[in-house]
Amino acid sequence: MPRLPNPPRLPRLIVFILTPQTVMLDVTGPLQAFHEARDPATGTPLYRTILASSHGGPVMTDTGIALDTVALADLDPGEIHTMIAAGSDEMLDALGDANLIGWLEKYRGKITRIGSVCIGAFILGAAGMLNDRACVTHWRWCDRLQAMFPQSRVAPDPIFVRDGPVWTSAGVTTGIDMAVAMIEQDLGRDAALAVARSLIVFIRRPGGQSQFSLPLEHQANDSTGRFDDLHGWIAQNLQTRLAVEDLAEQTGMSPRNFSRTYKFATGLSPARAVELMRLEAARTALEQTDKRISQIAITCGFGDDERMRRCFVKHLGVAPSDYRQRFSIKESTR
Repeated sequence: MPRLPNPPRLPRLIVFILTPQTVMLDVTGPLQAFHEARDPATGTPLYRTILASSHGGPVMTDTGIALDTVALADLDPGEIHTMIAAGSDEMLDALGDANLIGWLEKYRGKITRIGSVCIGAFILGAAGMLNDRACVTHWRWCDRLQAMFPQSRVAPDPIFVRDGPVWTSAGVTTGIDMAVAMIEQDLGRDAALAVARSLIVFIRRPGGQSQFSLPLEHQANDSTGRFDDLHGWIAQNLQTRLAVEDLAEQTGMSPRNFSRTYKFATGLSPARAVELMRLEAARTALEQTDKRISQIAITCGFGDDERMRRCFVKHLGVAPSDYRQRFSIKESTR
């Protein structure tokens, strides 16, 4: 029989990389999640954590509180199970730290799993870890990440992305979601559930869950507010046809001129904007009401359950029933 690989030594070592002005919650959120993972029989910690930086010593966080760190040179890369780069208010300055980037480039192959929180993804990109990989960062920085590291595949919407051994998250509280998902990968669902219950968070907020309201983000791009009234009208008429001709009529424009002007102002085609507004309305209904999914599909203009399901899977990575189970206020209060 082929020899099975040796199981990882317990507790697994998690190393957080800090740079000047590290965002405190980018570190403490996921760190707390790993701290909560314990053997149910003995209470023994299943992870140990170390804070590290380029040269060691105190690192000032964005809150004005310094966190003590060890120098990367003092670590044994072969002992590290997971390394996570935290975000920072001065992240782009940190990209010029040749010692930090060089260490990551040299030893990344020895580390089982590598992750980032928020714009910590830029550190991974500078070390070549995002090449030919899907990744994410805070939505405000996605375009910058893609421009700086064109060999990466930046997905602007998910709260976290796993591509092989590299994990990236959107930032702040999504670092906790990513950590819980890592714990589930390592130790199984029961262990992750225990951590989620301890922290009073979702057992697994799906990585495909959007960082923010998609329609509102694109409406914000329309700085003139030219289509504000139209958006309000669409929201009140989701159950109707809402073809380009219908929308153009509301604005007093020809369909061709409307389509061109609308996309220029919002970054979306009219059809996609309607689709996303229907999705947003359905999400709200699933979260805040106990209406049947089939009823929500009709009310929000999808027509039937299957069309709504395809839209949810396409944009959020989960079916409406799964979304309701994880996010429904009604469910959480039962």
